[in-house]
Amino acid sequence: MTEPFLVVNDLHRSFNDYKAVNGVSFTINKGEIFGLLGPNGAGKTTTIRMLSTVLPPDRGDIVIGGYSVRNNTDSIRRLIGVCPQELALYADLSAFDNLMFFGRMEGLSSQEARAQAMSNLEFVGLTDRAKKGRVDKFSGGMKRRVNLAIALMGNPQLLFLDEPTVGIDPQSRNNIYETIEMLRDRGMTILYTTHYMEEADRLCNRIAIMDAGIIIALDTPYNLKSKLGPPEKVNLEDVFLNMTGRSLRD
Repeated sequence: MTEPFLVVNDLHRSFNDYKAVNGVSFTINKGEIFGLLGPNGAGKTTTIRMLSTVLPPDRGDIVIGGYSVRNNTDSIRRLIGVCPQELALYADLSAFDNLMFFGRMEGLSSQEARAQAMSNLEFVGLTDRAKKGRVDKFSGGMKRRVNLAIALMGNPQLLFLDEPTVGIDPQSRNNIYETIEMLRDRGMTILYTTHYMEEADRLCNRIAIMDAGIIIALDTPYNLKSKLGPPEKVNLEDVFLNMTGRSLRD
């Protein structure tokens, strides 16, 4: 029987008179890759900021690993890792030194940080570049892999991946797909956001589609496609556009 690791219950968040998130509820099971999709302005970023304890909700609750965000943010932060869309790297440091810095920020000892840094860089295929040169000299795909390795410092149980393949070549993108699949096979729970529908279809066990601050659909990729026609002939982008419309978003 599947076990929820993250439970979101009736989440609300406003900014002045603007309702960014309006009664969102969902669960993510342990070991699941859960996709959170939506057009610009749908409320995804605000939701993720609340899930990662950066932003408090106005109403509702988030429970991660049995801890409520209302009174256990420190316990939750020890369980989560965040790989942001914007690269969180110190450009003048090596890949290894970046991981060491963020590992120490996580509270790891120097010895623990060093061991995890080398293990994570090996995991993302960057052992040979660990201490060779500043990361500002790395390719876009290599920087994305360092970004992911940083998010794994502290051995999180829940990983937030916010558009981890933006602006990289197909080879690097495929490498990141394979890395994410390996994390899933290790039992990690992952929340994944992307604007690339083929990514979500390949990686996600279930997908929630948000628009205007609410969840308008939640199901497996197969079942979502089945609502439009034979799933082998329908792609997830067809589903997304059918549900959110074709008008341009800011």
